[in-house]
Amino acid sequence: MKKILITGASEGIGLELAKLFAGKGDQVTLVARNKDKLEKAVRALPGAGNNSLIADLSKKEDVHVIAGNISSNHYDVLINNAGVGMYGRFDEMPYHEQVTMMNLNMVSLTVLSHAFIKQARRGDSLVNIASTLGTTSFPGAAVYAATKAYVTNFSESLWWENKKKGIYVLGFSPGVTATSFHKTSGGSDELFPKAITQTPQQVAA
Repeated sequence: MKKILITGASEGIGLELAKLFAGKGDQVTLVARNKDKLEKAVRALPGAGNNSLIADLSKKEDVHVIAGNISSNHYDVLINNAGVGMYGRFDEMPYHEQVTMMNLNMVSLTVLSHAFIKQARRGDSLVNIASTLGTTSFPGAAVYAATKAYVTNFSESLWWENKKKGIYVLGFSPGVTATSFHKTSGGSDELFPKAITQTPQQVAA
């Protein structure tokens, strides 16, 4: 049995990952900001011993609470899945909202990765969820694409630094996924052809 912490796990890809791991007998800790969604998600998981931590990872104080939890409780796997997007022209969107997105997508991921790597043992795994947009530009979501480029580059470097220690680091870059992400980000599910769209279950698998 492995102990696994997943951020952004109350729905979408994070929740589907939690279901897969819990179904294999692993103990999963879900992190998200919505208490009701979290409690519902934990109840839906198979097995026992699964739990949740409420945190808004766009806020520094909440990030440090989760980092402290990681430092004091050994996890075999950390999956940094929490993230948000914003669709629109860079100059037409409030800069403070874009900075909040940067804090969530990059800063919190970096802080939690540091806490995990510092206490990681041989065989442990760090998984950072990036995006195919991390390898290209995307006018209309400029800052979001840039944050995912950071995650991609950062994860590749961590992989190299830790491979001889037996600590595995993966930067996972899913493509278009049918979740609430696009609507929440100010876009639409119709932005992309259905032929290239995956379900969150497919991405998690």
